[in-house]
Amino acid sequence: MTKSIKRVDRASSTMSRSHFIGTTAAAAAAFAMLPGCRRTVSTGGGRSNFRGVQIGTISYSFRSMPGSAEEILGYLVDAGLSSVELMSNPIEAFAGAPEVPRMPRGAFPGRRPGGAPGGRQAPELSEEEIAELRAAREVAVEELRKWRLSPPMERFEALHKMYNDEGVTIHIAKFSPANWSDEEIDYAFNAAKALGAYGVTNEISNEAAMRLGPFAEKHGMFAVFHNHGQPAEPGFTFDAPLSFNPNVALNYDAGHAFGFTGEHPNITIERLHDRIKSIHLKDKTAPDSDPGNTNMPWGQGETPIADILRLIQREKWPINCDIELEYQIPEDSDAVAEVRKCVEYCRDILT
Repeated sequence: MTKSIKRVDRASSTMSRSHFIGTTAAAAAAFAMLPGCRRTVSTGGGRSNFRGVQIGTISYSFRSMPGSAEEILGYLVDAGLSSVELMSNPIEAFAGAPEVPRMPRGAFPGRRPGGAPGGRQAPELSEEEIAELRAAREVAVEELRKWRLSPPMERFEALHKMYNDEGVTIHIAKFSPANWSDEEIDYAFNAAKALGAYGVTNEISNEAAMRLGPFAEKHGMFAVFHNHGQPAEPGFTFDAPLSFNPNVALNYDAGHAFGFTGEHPNITIERLHDRIKSIHLKDKTAPDSDPGNTNMPWGQGETPIADILRLIQREKWPINCDIELEYQIPEDSDAVAEVRKCVEYCRDILT
């Protein structure tokens, strides 16, 4: 089946709003009061709430920098942000979880993972060295699984307090637990709740939605699903995973959706706004541009970021708008400075 793509008008990125049934206020209220959702959780506030639109980031934006929970909090404050989608590594490290060594990039015979400093030729890894790395990782993964069965919940509460004391809300915890055991999934939602989050994120699929939806409902939270290029796949629809459980929601990556399809993100946002808890923002080129589907510094790409923010502001939808820094960081800058530029870009649009 050929996907019909509605393109953004390059001359004017303002889209005519399509009609949909029901009032937006009623839809948002109904979503907040779904069975199992016992409380209405704030999307954030403070220093990066611009005339009602909450701007935050995912901690992945700071992946080029040291990444402890304390360090990430400092980056957020320095960048002028008051909300974050916090990934699992700093969360679990803060709570004292056993460390799991990563399999380095290129971990196979003939390649040294990650290269060597200064661009010099790096020594190769032998098959025996790779086998040792894999064995060590398997042991560590099993230790982490056992730790998750009785974690120190007071540590997650302490992390929540530490962030709140600096004016930062953790609105989502990115555990990606769809392939975990039942006990580990319960742990993910309990930890996220202790952090003050309204949900747990995972990559989108029908199988993941079927798996996590009942756990989200059980815990009175949301299983929030993130897309990459799936919207461009023939036959893909967000409606399928959303149909499995009312506590399944979207972490809609508007940048990826636009970069892969060329469709204006507001088409999806208008239609599914009452099932969208957060949006990832990035500036990308359209798929038929040269280069196509490419991350760009904000303002140099073609993603209609202003349209997205103004729609959410106008309709007063409680959707977190999170910066995801993916373009190449200039040599004379760093991730904090670039995220701050993105915050200012959003502020200029909204104020």
